[in-house]
Formats: sequence, C-alpha cells, structure tokens
Amino acid sequence: MNKKELVSAMAAKTDCSGAAADRAVNALVEIISDTLKEGGSLTLPGFGTFEVRDRVARSGRNPQTGEELKISASKVAAFKPGAALKAAVNGVESKD
Repeated sequence: MNKKELVSAMAAKTDCSGAAADRAVNALVEIISDTLKEGGSLTLPGFGTFEVRDRVARSGRNPQTGEELKISASKVAAFKPGAALKAAVNGVESKD
C-alpha cells in the first residue's frame, strides 16, 4: 500500500473527504517525525512504538572493491510492534 492508497482507505473508513484524510496522514507523519527528531518515542498501545536507536561506529567493506571503510555512528528510526499488531499479522486473536 502506498500513501495514496492509505489516504483513500482512511477516507473510506472515516467517512471524510480525501483532502481531510490526506491532511490527517500528513499530520501523523509530521508528528512522528518531529517526536523522533527531538529524541523522544511515540507509543500507540496495541499497535507499537516508534523510537530512535543509536548505531555505534563500525567498520565495513565496499562490496565492489573489498576496501575496508569506516561507518560512522548514527541514529536510526525504529518501530517495535505491539502485541495486538503481532497477533493480527500472525492471524491469532489478541488477548486484549
């Protein structure tokens, strides 16, 4: 599913216009992005948690030349699914 399909599905589920659904999706993405930029996390109970994780500096190899290179430390966005989402994906009924 891409963003356009997500907006259409949200508009159909919430019985609102496509423009309103688009604004809602954009707002959600912006809120999640801003929260992660500030180093925070966002938890949606039953769905999951968006968080920032630190990656340590490490060495790697260029796959074309085999040359060793340094990969600097960085922060990455991560998503940890909640129990209800895991159960839904696996076709198991949630205990919640």
